[in-house]
Amino acid sequence: MDDQNKNLLLATALSFLVILGWYFFFPPPEEAPQPEAQVAETIAAPDGTSAPAAAPAAGAATGEVDAAATETQTVADTPRLEINTPRVEGSISLTGGRIDDLKLKDYRETLDDDSPIVTLLSPAGDANAYYALYGWAPGTGLGIEDVPTANTEWQAEDGATLTPETPVTLTWDNGNGLTFTREIAIDADYMFSITQSVTNQTGGSVALAPYGTLARHGLPTNLENFFILHEGVVAMADGELAEIDYDDMADFDPDPRDGSRAQVTPVTENGWIGFTGHYWMSTLIPGPGDAFRSIAKYDERRDIYQTDVVLPTVTLAAGESTAASTQLFAGAKEWATIREYERGGIDGFLDSIDWGWFFFFTKPIFAVLHWLNAAIGNMGVAIIALTFLLKILVFPLAYKSYASMARMKELQPEMEKLRERAGDDRQKVQKEMMELYKREKVNPAAGCLPILIQIPIFFSLYKVIFVTLELRHSAFFGVFRDLSAPDPTSLYNLFGLLPWGAPPVDSILALVFIGVLPILLGVSMWLQQKLNPAPTDETQAMIFAWMPWVFMFMLGGFASGLVVYWITNNVITFTQQYLIMRKHGYSPDVFGNIKSSFKKKPKAEKE
Repeated sequence: MDDQNKNLLLATALSFLVILGWYFFFPPPEEAPQPEAQVAETIAAPDGTSAPAAAPAAGAATGEVDAAATETQTVADTPRLEINTPRVEGSISLTGGRIDDLKLKDYRETLDDDSPIVTLLSPAGDANAYYALYGWAPGTGLGIEDVPTANTEWQAEDGATLTPETPVTLTWDNGNGLTFTREIAIDADYMFSITQSVTNQTGGSVALAPYGTLARHGLPTNLENFFILHEGVVAMADGELAEIDYDDMADFDPDPRDGSRAQVTPVTENGWIGFTGHYWMSTLIPGPGDAFRSIAKYDERRDIYQTDVVLPTVTLAAGESTAASTQLFAGAKEWATIREYERGGIDGFLDSIDWGWFFFFTKPIFAVLHWLNAAIGNMGVAIIALTFLLKILVFPLAYKSYASMARMKELQPEMEKLRERAGDDRQKVQKEMMELYKREKVNPAAGCLPILIQIPIFFSLYKVIFVTLELRHSAFFGVFRDLSAPDPTSLYNLFGLLPWGAPPVDSILALVFIGVLPILLGVSMWLQQKLNPAPTDETQAMIFAWMPWVFMFMLGGFASGLVVYWITNNVITFTQQYLIMRKHGYSPDVFGNIKSSFKKKPKAEKE
């Protein structure tokens, strides 16, 4: 590779750093447009959440309601129905009929065998309460006391347990002619089905609207706050995806009727809304084809983040009944599970996973990785296999690139003669070199094509490894038990031989005591450089000499799965380049180039 190719290679590497910095300081804007819609009427519920109203109603309470009674309750304080399925456990509070106690049986907080299982939902009164609440917003002819609220005491059959085979039914009679029923079912994974019905025996007509609410009291304690990951509201509205960070919810327009800040999106056919984190998600899902209002809101006074789905208002004549069915996803963001729900009719549900800007790369890359992992049974080996497949895919370009590089080497003596003839006239050198390239049909930029292709693939794989649940706590071998985490080895623990962990990733020590995988990465990049002699320009040679070790420390805190990919990629690239260049008549002197890099230059040569 001549000096021009080396300049292009350096420029590409610097471009990589610029793109990474740009992505950090200027993250992508929200994807969904801000609809110009009026905020729904709201009613302050007794637990502090704002229950959406169906329409302006005579006598509807719109002021703040004391929440102390419910916010001091715990799981043990309230009558409950047990939830017990193969994948989740928890309970439903009969006070309010809230789904507010849910744990995921298949996932633990840490790698320790005795680590507690992941808690997704928790009741009001707990730190960072997070729960689902359902009800009916009162319309014409009804007041807040006529509909079930967060403090309503529902009735259920004694000993009832929610399982995939046994749904549960809650009932409440308001004493004024309205009887409410709520049937809750759950499948074998993470999907609840909630059917709300009401019968009107008041002797007159009434209007009311069914709704569902997800409420979070305060910010989650385990926020990653990392630019590559979305955490907050995720919603789909008629094919438009919206991702709203928690801090952006405070910028919503204020609603003078209840003091909260809200954004309302009318949905005509298909949609859903909820909260998403790194690995877990809760989402309210009306039936396919149902129109509804999708609402995201933030109550600054109570520090409550909330999402609502409000179905259209229904008017019931005396003696009539009506029912409304919605679903609630509350569980792990498993690709295969979410894909099955999407295939079952939930439009765009797979987009609830944060695929990022390069979704056209990340989606197929993860699908292949998931298949390889299922076939091989080891995610680390699956990443290596994926790297081989990606290299096969871009091999035609790589072949042309390395063949061009070999041809450039053949032209090296002639280029040296051009430089000697032109002397200090750089413009003449450039012109004659371009003529030489054109005459010999050589593309000096061809050597950079594989690197340019690598950049979006690298970002996409980085996104896949960081964001997807399937990499979490996924083992490779030995001490590498979590490919989504940085290398657990370092000089600090003698690369896993001593019984303590590596320094924390966010500490200064972690920058110095890097693990065995980043070291292998640096060595593989260094060996790749040695396929060619060092540049004759001393400054350029110094930059290239330091580049592998800079990348080694820079990628030391990345997910170990990503470093495994990068090492494998470097080894394959080295092998391809060596063999192709030899086939085209140029035999890289790898050992000679390594030896020359350790030789001290003569004083005269330096001068």
